[in-house]
Amino acid sequence: MQKRLNLSNAQQAIEVAGLTQTAIADELGVSKEAVSQWLNHKSFPRPNKLLQLGKLLNLALNELVIKEEPNAPKVAFRKMKGTKTKDHHIEKAQEIGRFLRQLAPYLPFDTLEMPPVLKSPNCNYDYLHKAAAKVREDINLSETDTIDFLHLIRRFRDLQAVVVPVMWGCKQRHENAIHIYLPDSQSTWVYLNLDTNIHDFKFWMAHELGHCLSPNLEGDEAEDFADAIAGSLLFPHELAEQAYASLKRHRSPASKIAHVIDIANTQIISPYTIIGQVKKYAAYANKPEIDLSQGFNGAVTNLNKKYPNVSEMLLNDVDLDRNGKPSARDYIAKVEHAFDTPFFDILRRYLKQHNKGAGFVQTVLDMPLLDARSIHAELT
Repeated sequence: MQKRLNLSNAQQAIEVAGLTQTAIADELGVSKEAVSQWLNHKSFPRPNKLLQLGKLLNLALNELVIKEEPNAPKVAFRKMKGTKTKDHHIEKAQEIGRFLRQLAPYLPFDTLEMPPVLKSPNCNYDYLHKAAAKVREDINLSETDTIDFLHLIRRFRDLQAVVVPVMWGCKQRHENAIHIYLPDSQSTWVYLNLDTNIHDFKFWMAHELGHCLSPNLEGDEAEDFADAIAGSLLFPHELAEQAYASLKRHRSPASKIAHVIDIANTQIISPYTIIGQVKKYAAYANKPEIDLSQGFNGAVTNLNKKYPNVSEMLLNDVDLDRNGKPSARDYIAKVEHAFDTPFFDILRRYLKQHNKGAGFVQTVLDMPLLDARSIHAELT
């Protein structure tokens, strides 16, 4: 990765502070010629001088330095509600991506053809309807069949995406899932947090599938599309139309809420996904919006309390330690089987061939070192 000073920000800060190159040189204990070379892209400050320069100009590192990386990992987050993606979140995910580069040669996929993706992904209602119908057709489902977890898992495999199931806790993290695309190897890696309610988890999987189908989108555009296609895939136009008609027959808000909860139990998706799709259908069909009372949020909370997290369901027949964690052997065996993922086999082969330690596992799985040592011992 190459770095250079952001001259626009630096020059502006120098003017605001009323500094000259000589004054900067004196403050930093370097020659005027060194400062001149920095500001003309002929050299780059050493780390300690770079920090001093940032403090002198009152610029954060990301404001002072431009990082040039032609094949930088592209990352996207499925975030915890109310959290914001900050520079350090992106940098951390990109660092994981740089480590994943070393695993890419071990991918078990056909390298001659690219997996199918959507040509011009967008959030137009008609487009989403057609795109969702096409994905359903590809996994042999009709417009009204319920999508289960195996359908989504198989589609990830068809799209040559490597699923990385992780246990990151329920509320400690900024993200619930990370999507990392490596342009140089054209590989996709999807981290899914298992410590998640089962209804939400299916939406997050569909959201990440949306990213796999639209690798050229970035930023908010990518997130908006991934959310939109996830909703359309899990509860498409036909189901939303049926739900709208049936909800109109319920007179009281309480009975409407109960009906949405019943649908959520049948489809194993969040009630928020259902009512969100119903509202989109109403707007598209120019029909009055279905209005639920404030009791809806409480009803969703009560529904979620009745179901264990995905990790609890997955590990219900294995012994856990006093911290509620499975052994490395049980964790690997369970997630490999449930998610049909080649990740741990890839990691196992790489670790053995290159004699890498637990630190590599710690970084690539973003987990505590103690847990990483257990995984490393099991894989090697």
